Amino acid sequence: MRSPSEIKRVVEGRLQSYLSRDRTGIRRELLRLFVKIRSLTIAELVAELQTQFAVTFHAIASMVGIIASRIGILHAQRNADGSNTYELKEKYFDLVVRIVGVS
Repeated sequence: MRSPSEIKRVVEGRLQSYLSRDRTGIRRELLRLFVKIRSLTIAELVAELQTQFAVTFHAIASMVGIIASRIGILHAQRNADGSNTYELKEKYFDLVVRIVGVS
């Protein structure tokens, strides 16, 4: 079994690899929104990101799904209306702040 520090290093590597393929800056901006607002739905993310980028609901949902499942830094909660609310996990907050450069 891996130690917590080893898991954090693996997550950091995955996140840096994911962000290295970010040509438009949308992935970094999505993570910055999670740092600033903490708890968001896909619809709220789309509304925020459409002011700066040409994005679709499906594209944002795919990004959030990859960040939540493969990288593992988001926590999903199902709302009463059937939509999901996503939050940045507390234990990865400092890591994300350091990597995406949010002040």
